[in-house]
Amino acid sequence: MTFSLVARCAETGRFGMVVSSSSPAVAARCAHARAGVGAAASQNVTDPTLGPRLLDLMAGGLGAPEAMARVVATAPHIAWRQLLAVDAAGRTAVHSGAKTLGIHATAEGEGAAAAGNLLAGPGVPAAMLAAFGAAQGDFGDRLIAALEAGLAAGGEAGPVRSAGLLIVDRESWPVAELRCDWSDDACPIAAVARAWQVYAPQMPAYVARARDPDAAPSFGVPGDRR
Repeated sequence: MTFSLVARCAETGRFGMVVSSSSPAVAARCAHARAGVGAAASQNVTDPTLGPRLLDLMAGGLGAPEAMARVVATAPHIAWRQLLAVDAAGRTAVHSGAKTLGIHATAEGEGAAAAGNLLAGPGVPAAMLAAFGAAQGDFGDRLIAALEAGLAAGGEAGPVRSAGLLIVDRESWPVAELRCDWSDDACPIAAVARAWQVYAPQMPAYVARARDPDAAPSFGVPGDRR
């Protein structure tokens, strides 16, 4: 019921993830990233604690493959879990337990990994990975391209209802966390893509306001008299 991609930007060191599902609020449970450490996804029959656990292990010095092996060896009910991780060196790791639902598949490349379950076909993760590698522009643009490619390749077997994009940079908080938690009619991936188009040009200003409000640009909205 989910397809996702985790990635590291080789040029900026940013980490990010995109995800979509027929379930509500998928990004709230499945998307995890930490500046300077990596990105992780926990999906299928989701245990939201496993993403932070992967990040903790990578922050402690393990690479993504070693962190994944540790979690797979010790986490309860691991047969139900599908996990992805990418670390600060761009190494990746994936796990699909024996009880992963429906058609499921994974794909790994340099600095990125994709996976999905209850898919329309097994080629969805590979399509996402290829689109991420081929796309131009900002890291967020490339993540959105991957998510759109997953949908174009068939996506989930049923209609998707939620989607999200998460990006971390040098701050302790996400520089972008955009979500559509439920949509009955419109495509949630299109909603997140549109939100990114609006947010991306303003993202540096929001970071500047957090760092030093006195030196940051004005909001440029009615009532702002700075």
